[in-house]
Amino acid sequence: MKPPKEIVNGFIIFLAIGIYFLLMQVLNLTHIFYLRFLNVLFVFYGVNRTIQMNLNEGKKKFVSNATSALFTSVIGVILSVIGLVIYSYLQQSDEFLQSLSETFLFGGKPSIDMYSISLLFEGIASSVIVTLLLMLYWNNQFSSD
Repeated sequence: MKPPKEIVNGFIIFLAIGIYFLLMQVLNLTHIFYLRFLNVLFVFYGVNRTIQMNLNEGKKKFVSNATSALFTSVIGVILSVIGLVIYSYLQQSDEFLQSLSETFLFGGKPSIDMYSISLLFEGIASSVIVTLLLMLYWNNQFSSD
């Protein structure tokens, strides 16, 4: 049985973000704050891929495509946050947690759990924005109800 495209594309988002951040870690580029924002490109890719697959299958309803796109991006975000939590606990070093808190938007010295929860909220908000932007881009392809 083939898994749904939303889960497959969400997993692609997760893998791309994971590889990207591991590559940044290896190249010692994690201190560059703006490079962390480039992960949104992987979310755009996965969500756009889901919408294109829906359109190729003849699914042209706006609401069902928006739901599918949002589900894809939220799957990617949730898997990425889970991956970060696992990676953080495997590191077991104060240096890694300190490097995360240096770029923490709210300041202070958050725990891994606090950092992950705030990252989850930020990721879901960006998922909604990415979904809305891509739905506007593909708007002329959808039929109205």
